[in-house]
Amino acid sequence: MIPERYARQVVLPMVGEAGQRKLLESRVTVVGCGATGTVIANHLARAGVGYLRIVDRDWVEWNNLQRQLLYDEDDVRNNVPKASAAAARLRAVNSEISIDGVVADVNAGNIRELIAGADLVMDGTDNFETRYLVNDACVEAGTPWVYCGAVSTYGMTLLVRPGETPCLRCLFPDPPPPGTSATCDTAGVLGPAVSVIASLAATQGLKWLLGAEDARTDGLVQLDVWDLSWHVFNLKRGEDCPCCAQRQFPYLEVGAASHATSLCGRNAIQITPTRPATLDLAAMAERLRPLGEVTVNPFLLKFRVGEHGITLFPDGRAVIQGTTEESIARGLYARYVGV
Repeated sequence: MIPERYARQVVLPMVGEAGQRKLLESRVTVVGCGATGTVIANHLARAGVGYLRIVDRDWVEWNNLQRQLLYDEDDVRNNVPKASAAAARLRAVNSEISIDGVVADVNAGNIRELIAGADLVMDGTDNFETRYLVNDACVEAGTPWVYCGAVSTYGMTLLVRPGETPCLRCLFPDPPPPGTSATCDTAGVLGPAVSVIASLAATQGLKWLLGAEDARTDGLVQLDVWDLSWHVFNLKRGEDCPCCAQRQFPYLEVGAASHATSLCGRNAIQITPTRPATLDLAAMAERLRPLGEVTVNPFLLKFRVGEHGITLFPDGRAVIQGTTEESIARGLYARYVGV
């Protein structure tokens, strides 16, 4: 029997009881749980997608609260990782589905495992490097995914059905050079723009899971909430696309992605060690306390020294705040982490 919580959804002719059962049997991976990711995960959980895996490398900060809908001030004060906070919030919303919050940096070494078994992958990321990685992994596996991005007052979304529709590299064969595309720190971002475009992306995902062939939009949807402009670009698969035509997947090669990544909206660099580490954060905290301000919990350690901050994770990954210079970030990492 369909739970009462879905009554208003089941009455929709495009859903019905059969559609709701499809949703309850579906498995979705949401890669990134920031601005767009929180909206997407929220919609899917409330709609009754039976299993959600939410993956994010980050923790909740004050500037997130303007647009990232699953977090509150306590999450900021307690340095809670986004994946953990989002999973906890959504379990409180819908205890009848399974929600797995994974605190991890999505990379070539773990992407296949993170999307394994998923009927659909949803893009909640904030950078092209990860999106190209997701595109390679999903095309290789034949798993549909929904691209979603928002900045300033506009956004875009695209349903990618491997082998049937254009993939991300059909549209953009190569990532834009650094500094050439708008980011949330250079262009800002309006909260409603995020909510609208992410809601459209979630709808694309629900239509796919429901098998609504006639209602699907295969083109690139672009909209601007400020001037209320809306375009759907009908696209063709690239005959020479290196990914979906030639089946070359360079982003899945371990070591191909950068190990020093500039983070959107931050004066910060993420450092990911070449080889995974297993750090004792409590022991590391004791080592660093004589050198600066330290706070630690089971998920992460924060260390402040001078004008720089280091947020360190158990796998050895660190976010170096207070610089956009890779050499400075690497030097601070080597000096204080040493792995």
